[in-house]
Amino acid sequence: MEHRDASVDEEVEGGDDESSLFSHTEDALASFREKWQRELEISPKRDPSKAQVQNSLSSSTAEAENTSIENRAKSLFLKGIEHEQTGKLYEAIQFYKRAVQLVPDIEFRLYESTKVKPQRFDPNERNDQINNDNCAVNKEEYEETEDEDDDSDLFSRLSRILSRNQCVCFPSFQQSTTHISALPMEIVLYILRWVVSSELDLRSLEMFSRVCRGFYISARDAEIWRLACVRVWGVNCGSFEPQYNSWREMYLHRPRLSYNGCYISKTSYIRHGENSFQDQFYRPWHLVEYFRYLRFFPEGRVLMLTSTEDAQVCVNALKSRSPRNAEVLIGHYRLRDNCVTLILKKQVLKGNNNVYRRKRREVSHDSGEQTYHAEFEIQNHHKKVNSQLTWLTYKIYTKYKDGDEVTTCLSLGMRYPPFRFNRVKSYTQESEAPLQ
Repeated sequence: MEHRDASVDEEVEGGDDESSLFSHTEDALASFREKWQRELEISPKRDPSKAQVQNSLSSSTAEAENTSIENRAKSLFLKGIEHEQTGKLYEAIQFYKRAVQLVPDIEFRLYESTKVKPQRFDPNERNDQINNDNCAVNKEEYEETEDEDDDSDLFSRLSRILSRNQCVCFPSFQQSTTHISALPMEIVLYILRWVVSSELDLRSLEMFSRVCRGFYISARDAEIWRLACVRVWGVNCGSFEPQYNSWREMYLHRPRLSYNGCYISKTSYIRHGENSFQDQFYRPWHLVEYFRYLRFFPEGRVLMLTSTEDAQVCVNALKSRSPRNAEVLIGHYRLRDNCVTLILKKQVLKGNNNVYRRKRREVSHDSGEQTYHAEFEIQNHHKKVNSQLTWLTYKIYTKYKDGDEVTTCLSLGMRYPPFRFNRVKSYTQESEAPLQ
């Protein structure tokens, strides 16, 4: 039994040696396979991605070199520009030559790099951005109204928002040129003086204020409205306090004249017909209609025309301060409180002499030189403020050559209906001078 057991143990020990040798061989083969796979992965012939990496590295290196050369050429070209601006033309040419030697089309590349390129714009994304901005603005305004209940002035709230933005307005779409939002407030206000112009076109200023909140603030500049008030009332302007809260409120509510149109009055009466043997179309009465037109200018000049012609013709005749129509009366006016006083005369025609009459010894009729004095009261008509002129007095002073003077006071009553203002677009199409 002991001898059998010993032999069995020897067999077991021999089997263990064979199994350990087999496992060692398997480990060597596995390590060889791993080493072989690693060499295959590292080999450039077997891995195309490594070749691509090398190519990309070489191309990036070439691009970097080209970029450095282009940047060097740009710096040389810019130095040439600086020397040219300072008057050093010879040095500027040297820098230009060196830049062109490096990059022949460096001037074109430099221009393209500084040019603003239009970007593709997504309208949906822009609408979302605008909605978000509006929500933020509304939230800010709501928070301000909660914090300051006593401040209900729209102008004050918008001024605070504008001061935070540090900009008059924002473009709604991507711009390839300079937008008006890039202009400082001083330039915008100077442009508005040209909008108002010397003709006091305040209606265009109010239309400008409806564009956005930045234009709303700009159009309510106190200096513009102060200059407008001084131009309307002159030495009688005074100050807006304490009756009004601002110069704009004073201009809108204080009695004044309008300059961007004409005051028109229509007069009609019935005239009896004359029955004679020469009149084949006898009528017992005739309806006569004619119009009076008044045009005021801010500097105190006034024009008046009485005519039966078409309104378009009469309005065009009053467009210039020195009309060519001899029927137009020229004069001056003075505004005091809610009354305006006019003094008008007929135009003196040049070159009119009576040489032939003197030779023939004809007796010429002396019609005298007539001066028309009229006074009107400024009134409101329906919802239009200061849109009606009602007659107060109307006198005609006639001076003859022999020195006699005759004064004719015309009874008003229902003979002279009031003037009502009508805007004329052609009067404010152009601006000759800014508001000063």
